[in-house]
Amino acid sequence: MYAKNVWEKYKDRLEDVMSFNEGYKNFISQCKTERLCVKETIKLAKDNGFVDFYELKEIHLGDKFYIESMNKTIALFVIGEKDLEEGMHILGAHIDSPRMDLKQNPIYEKNHFALADTHYYGGIKKYQWVTIPLSLVGVVVKKDGSIIDVNIGENESDPVVGISDLLVHLSADQLKKSASEVIPGENLDVTLGSFPLEDEEKDAVKANVLNILKNKYDIEEEDFLSAEIEVVPSGRARDYGLDRSMIMGYGHDDRVCAYTSLKAILDIDSPKYTCCCVLVDKEEIGSVGATGAQSLFFENSIAEILALQNKTSLLSLRKTLMNSKMLSSDVSAGFDPLFPEVNDSKNAAYLGNGIVLNKYTGSRGKSGSNDANPEFIADIRNVFDGHDIYFQTAELGKVDQGGGGTIAYILGNYNMNVIDAGIAVLNMHAPCEIVSKLDVYEAYHAYKSFLLYI
Repeated sequence: MYAKNVWEKYKDRLEDVMSFNEGYKNFISQCKTERLCVKETIKLAKDNGFVDFYELKEIHLGDKFYIESMNKTIALFVIGEKDLEEGMHILGAHIDSPRMDLKQNPIYEKNHFALADTHYYGGIKKYQWVTIPLSLVGVVVKKDGSIIDVNIGENESDPVVGISDLLVHLSADQLKKSASEVIPGENLDVTLGSFPLEDEEKDAVKANVLNILKNKYDIEEEDFLSAEIEVVPSGRARDYGLDRSMIMGYGHDDRVCAYTSLKAILDIDSPKYTCCCVLVDKEEIGSVGATGAQSLFFENSIAEILALQNKTSLLSLRKTLMNSKMLSSDVSAGFDPLFPEVNDSKNAAYLGNGIVLNKYTGSRGKSGSNDANPEFIADIRNVFDGHDIYFQTAELGKVDQGGGGTIAYILGNYNMNVIDAGIAVLNMHAPCEIVSKLDVYEAYHAYKSFLLYI
């Protein structure tokens, strides 16, 4: 059903919508890093009958299993009736979000404050990250290999940290700068404390912070060399709007599509085609590295599944990938009534109008885009219309206004049909993003119908 407000569909079933979104709010409130997303995904998968792939000796129709890599990326599978070489139905989302990371030598003292040096990750407006409560979430790996989970700021009894800004009374020079220069990246340093350690003569405030970390987590300063601590907005996702129609939270991009894709595959049994949900890291910085979509993780996972079916040729792997179909489950820029000038209103994504299909992303001349085939789009239209799924189409702003990309083109390199299909977001890449509860619930049904009926 094209471009119809989803309210008409669910106005008599809002309890279902609200209940589903409570689960989603819990997910993004608890899973503010990639590792936490993978950990929670495995828990939910096991609760729904999925097992670790490496526990299997053979594969049968209806088997449900997952393959995880480096605690940051995971793929879930439900084996279907058709031979794997006839292709899979794939949902692919990313679980990393813009943030700041502590540097490897982060903690220093300056003018009786202890601070932590950061390097921002992904595309952010730096000025949005100052004067808000922040949490430190991640892991420290000791030299003996032991992993210490760090989470400071997410419990209501925890202290929070933050980044200070210049008071408006002394900002005459600062306010003359462009928005991109108001807060330099090297000034995104997190304040950790101001109390000195008693009887400490040099860098006493820093010493006190390190002492606190030693007592709480048994970590030394040098352990930050092998740590991965992310600086993220503190606090839980909240209902947004007096009518509670939306959700405000950190990391909707792209955990809103990751959660709805995950729920879709958890809720299916014995499909016609093998179904897959793959959740990857590093999309915000180009999908690079061992846990990004450009790695060989997904390809190797399929090869291992085929090998368990006694199919070890490269041709079998290539056929499986080529014959597969995928929804690149990534968010789209929601139309903002305060900034209408950046969009072509006829080709924009509106909150509350259902899942968004982006034939192409990229920037300006479609640079870096997948650009889906119209035959594939027609198949999706047919399935969505046949199962009462409301959808809309959009592109990322006006031509020459800017742009962005997803993982779609990476899987498209396997010669498979891929299109971006996700949820419209306001304030994208800000510490607090906004989505419509109606769209979240409709996306879940859209993903499920794609897995079962395309």
